[in-house]
Amino acid sequence: METSIEGVAEDAGGGAQPAQPPVAAGPAAVADRAGVVAAPEAAPVPMATPPDAPVPVAVPPASLSPSRAGDFMQCPLLYRFRVIDRLPEKPSEAATRGTLVHAVLERLFDAPAAERTAPRAKALIPGQWDRLKETRPEVGELFADDPDGERLARWLTDAERLVERWFTLEDPSRLEPAERELFVEAELDSGLRLRGIIDRVDVAPTGEVRIVDYKTGKAPRPEYAEGALFQMKFYALVVWRLKKVVPRRLQLVYLGSGDVLTYDPVVADLERVERKLLALWDAIRLATETGDWRPRPTKLCGWCDHQAHCPEFGGTPPPYPLPVRPAGSG
Repeated sequence: METSIEGVAEDAGGGAQPAQPPVAAGPAAVADRAGVVAAPEAAPVPMATPPDAPVPVAVPPASLSPSRAGDFMQCPLLYRFRVIDRLPEKPSEAATRGTLVHAVLERLFDAPAAERTAPRAKALIPGQWDRLKETRPEVGELFADDPDGERLARWLTDAERLVERWFTLEDPSRLEPAERELFVEAELDSGLRLRGIIDRVDVAPTGEVRIVDYKTGKAPRPEYAEGALFQMKFYALVVWRLKKVVPRRLQLVYLGSGDVLTYDPVVADLERVERKLLALWDAIRLATETGDWRPRPTKLCGWCDHQAHCPEFGGTPPPYPLPVRPAGSG
């Protein structure tokens, strides 16, 4: 649901891994020196590209989201493959389950408060799964080799467990979200455009704003908590720049482990995030102009769909589709 942050303003009254060091000096090192720490997120469930579909025209990146910032910090070459080359990716069971659970938790708030129960939420799963297959037919391929439906049944049971666990962490009968799946976008003074989708925005009677994000994985270890909060501080910065309202609380709800991570930001926090994002964007622009997108091997490479195109695995990236600035031109 794309909607405006205006509604928030009116009501308000005004286990991830840490980023690894670069393997060589390059555009990514610019961001590292600025201290940007972005926990890599689960890849979105992409739309499959039909064999006869026209190849999309490559354009330089024009905006930054938390997930794409995480991609660049995880591996600049991964960012290129997703944003510039737009290579297709296969859906994964974990990411698709996360999409399904998010849809169920969003739709549950359509019901009156007294009817927001665990049984009702679980009853929404089959319908939301059918809807997901209609809007993203490629996810049906996940269980194409499951003729008896046993693996699908286990997968849906896992989704039910995640939904049930949510009720041990929050009480939806006492919540009336101001927004769900809220698309936000803001342009900084520098011209950098930030955008993203917030799972839930709560507004207290006193006008205080809480930003909530659901995670279907497990909570990170304490030493990685800062990286996990990067996405939430990103959203808080966008809301602050849009409406001059600093969210009172940022809340990550980890359904995989049953943990809730909270953080109360202040203006100084958001100013630091903005500086880090500007440094990150400078690094992305440099890589875009020079075509220097270096891979950064980590253990996350084992889950990457693009090994066939990655030099670390003996592959060759596709021809760079954008103009490259000549060496020594600035």
